Amino acid sequence: MGWNERPLRVVVWGENRHEQVEEHVRATYPDGMHETIRQGIEGYLGAAVEVSTATLDQPEHGLTAERLASTDVLVWWGHAAHGEVRDDVVERVHQRVLEGMGLVVLHSGHWSKLFVKLMGTTCTLRWRSEHDRELVWTVNPTHPIARGVPNPIVIPEQEMYGEFFDVPVPDELIFISSFSGGEVFRSGMTFRRGHGKIFFFSPGDQDFPVYHHPDVRRVIANGVDWVAPALPAPALPTLLRYDSGEFFDGHDYRGAMNEEDRVSHS
Repeated sequence: MGWNERPLRVVVWGENRHEQVEEHVRATYPDGMHETIRQGIEGYLGAAVEVSTATLDQPEHGLTAERLASTDVLVWWGHAAHGEVRDDVVERVHQRVLEGMGLVVLHSGHWSKLFVKLMGTTCTLRWRSEHDRELVWTVNPTHPIARGVPNPIVIPEQEMYGEFFDVPVPDELIFISSFSGGEVFRSGMTFRRGHGKIFFFSPGDQDFPVYHHPDVRRVIANGVDWVAPALPAPALPTLLRYDSGEFFDGHDYRGAMNEEDRVSHS
């Protein structure tokens, strides 16, 4: 269990569009990729988590303010409909990450509005979808996300993601992938934004059964566990003013001074 002795509340968000219109995707993920990802997380973390799902076509994309307020970790997969995600929902999720909600971004979620906003870069990369073999090499074996993961993870068929990947220098680089075409890619890395922790993991595409791969499932479950909130309650960093010679404990603080306060303190 986590700091508050209850299961982590995890929401797996999936676009759920390919599964509706492409027969080969539906055959691989008959209940949707989001459901397969959910099962993988539960399979490894068991009673330590309570995992539910949300999809693009639900009201407010399944991410209402009330639901996000009770979410510890959000897992995000999107691809074909990034532009359909409402900006107000993106802002709502972004705020929760800054407050401390953990975020796991998978595969083509690199180009989601949410991830681009959090990174502040284009998040573009090279790609090729031609049944490439992917080898996922662990470059930080001491990191908790690499716990129990073979080196390398062998994925027989996968979409190629290659450098240059336009993201900020990560806080931690955990995995690097190599492909049959000779390309390499920083496939597992972490970032911190505000009080929130973010894990990006690239393996996983709608055309291949990657989310059924036991080692990929283990990495995602490890990532969910690692990004879990470190604070007992969500909170944004606060602007504080205090006078010299005082130890400020927040007593009677009401936020940054307005013009009337400045006059009274002058």
